[in-house]
Amino acid sequence: MIQTLSRAEAIARMNAYGKERKPFLFLIDFEMQRPVVLKLDEIEAEELLFDINGQSNAAGLEPSGESFFFEKHPISRDRYGRAFQLVQRHLAAGDTYLLNLAFPTQARTNLSLREVFLRSRASYRLWWKEHFTCFSPECFVTMRDGQIASYPMKGTIDASLPGAEALLLGNEKEKAEHATIVDLIRNDLSMVASRVQVTKYRYVEEIQTHQGGLLQSSSEIVGRLPGDYLERLGGIIFRLLPAGSVSGAPKGKTVEVIRAAERRPRGYYTGVCGLFDGRSLDSGVMIRFLESESGGLVFKSGGGITARSSEAEEYDEMARKVYLPFLTTAEALAP
Repeated sequence: MIQTLSRAEAIARMNAYGKERKPFLFLIDFEMQRPVVLKLDEIEAEELLFDINGQSNAAGLEPSGESFFFEKHPISRDRYGRAFQLVQRHLAAGDTYLLNLAFPTQARTNLSLREVFLRSRASYRLWWKEHFTCFSPECFVTMRDGQIASYPMKGTIDASLPGAEALLLGNEKEKAEHATIVDLIRNDLSMVASRVQVTKYRYVEEIQTHQGGLLQSSSEIVGRLPGDYLERLGGIIFRLLPAGSVSGAPKGKTVEVIRAAERRPRGYYTGVCGLFDGRSLDSGVMIRFLESESGGLVFKSGGGITARSSEAEEYDEMARKVYLPFLTTAEALAP
């Protein structure tokens, strides 16, 4: 059975494994209260499957291929609206100038969480038996050869819209939101690295889902790590948490507003997961998240809120991000 740790225990274990060059996997919840750190040779595939950019314990496992259905039932607009207006009041008061607001959507499917993992297409995939499956496109940080890099993802649009990429890149609200997150991540990396710079700004990638494509914009930010960074992996990762792209700015006060608006812990959703292979570290933000709760399945999603945000548009974006990241059976079989 997988055991959770305290924050101090997780940092110490990650530091020790890094110093000893021992490969390990880590999961850290948004509240940083139930982190998990496991040596790769200790992981039981019957309990946990992972695929971190191709480094995986799921090689050779195949999905069933059966047809599937997926239904989603988002929270009411009234409930979302109350939280949105609370956030707007804090924005007007200057307590925050960007906040990621997220909610669970009730979901139904004939697929198990494990089957969803096996079918998923994403850079960061994780399945924890009887808990959740995650299929995230978003990198948190990478560390290799003395360099740390982050790729904050902010800005989403339906890829089927005419001129979708131009609409995304030209949207003033999305421009401001992306600039804020890039500035926040650059400042975060400066706490643990030197010579931090933005090397690529607002590039667009497409993500395929069972309901069509999504375009999302990201940036690349890099810095130089201290010479002993492998002995400090745990301390570096926890210093950067929570991830700026799924919390907001300024972080401290914004997280307080998130708690007041969402009124429930996020758990592992919007936490981070990653893998250290003995030389380099790769990690992702746990968005695109399907979780098992007592009342059934919930899909957790959200988006960034600024003073220029539209309540209706943000509600629609939250619902649009509730998807399964694979093609329908008919599409998958098409030549």
